[in-house]
Amino acid sequence: MTRAVDEWLRLGEHRDLAGHRIFTVDAPPLQAERAEPLLVLHGFPSSSFDFRLVLDDLRRSRRVLLLDMLGYGLSAKPDAPYALAEQADIVAAFTHGLGVERLALLTHDMGDTVGGELLARQMEGAWDVDVTSRVLSNGSIYIEMAQLSAGQRLLLGLPDERMADDQALDASMVQAGLAATFSPASSVDDEELVSQWELIAAADGHRLLPRLIRYIEERRRSERRYTGAIEDHPSPLHIVWGVDDPIAVVAMTDRLLLARPDAGLERLAGVGHYPMIEAPRRFADAVAAGLVGS
Repeated sequence: MTRAVDEWLRLGEHRDLAGHRIFTVDAPPLQAERAEPLLVLHGFPSSSFDFRLVLDDLRRSRRVLLLDMLGYGLSAKPDAPYALAEQADIVAAFTHGLGVERLALLTHDMGDTVGGELLARQMEGAWDVDVTSRVLSNGSIYIEMAQLSAGQRLLLGLPDERMADDQALDASMVQAGLAATFSPASSVDDEELVSQWELIAAADGHRLLPRLIRYIEERRRSERRYTGAIEDHPSPLHIVWGVDDPIAVVAMTDRLLLARPDAGLERLAGVGHYPMIEAPRRFADAVAAGLVGS
C-alpha cells in the first residue's frame, strides 16, 4: 500500500450503507464552520481518493463528506450488476445516517450522473435534503458528445461480467489509460498512478471494470432524467472544467450554459479530466468561488 493510500484509509471509516460496506470520510472544518456540509461524489474508475489534494482547502470552513461508491476504491466490490440508482441509494443512506438535511454538492465524472439522480429525487420529494449550491466538473453529461477512449470502448464491448484472471487489464494498461486523460501540460507523478491502480485493483476490482462501466449505458438510456435534473434543479450551479479533457470535451460546457445561462463557469487551461489531481490549488479556488456560502 502506498503511503498516500494508507493515509487516506486512516482518515476514513467503513459504514454499512444500504446493505454494503462503504468507505467514507467525514472531514470536519479546519476553522470555524460558516457553511453547510459539502458532499463530494467521485467518478469512474477511481474513488474519493481523487480529492485528497484539495480536501483541506475544501474544508477550511465547512464539513466535507466523501465516500467510495459501491465497487470503487476501498468499498465493497461484489460480483453483481451495478446500477446508478443503487449508488444514489448508498449516498442517500450516508447523508441520512449523518443527519445531514442541508448540503452543497461537488461532483465529477460518473459522480455528475449520480448527482443528477439525487437532484431528480430531491425535486420529486424522494430525497429529503436541501441542496444549497452545486459545482459540477468534468463528466459526460451529454453522452453523445463524449469522445470515449479506446479502453472505455473495449470494456463496453465485453460482457457484463467479472473478467477472468488471464483477461483482466494489468497495472500498466490501467495506468496508461488514466494518464491519457491528463493534459499534456500536467505533471502528475508516477506515485499518483500507482496509488490509483492500487485502489482500482483492491479486492480484484480491476476485474469488475466491465460491470462498473455499464453506467454509460444507463446514462444513454436515461439521459433526460440525469441531465435534465442537472439543468433544471433550482440551486445555484457553477461549472469547473479542465479544458484539455479528451473524453468529456469542453464543448459540453457551452451546451450546459445554453440550458443554464445563470450558471457560473471557470475553464481551467492546461488541465485535463482530473482537475483536482492535475491542478489542485486552481481547482479548489474555483470550487470555493462557485459555492454559495464559502
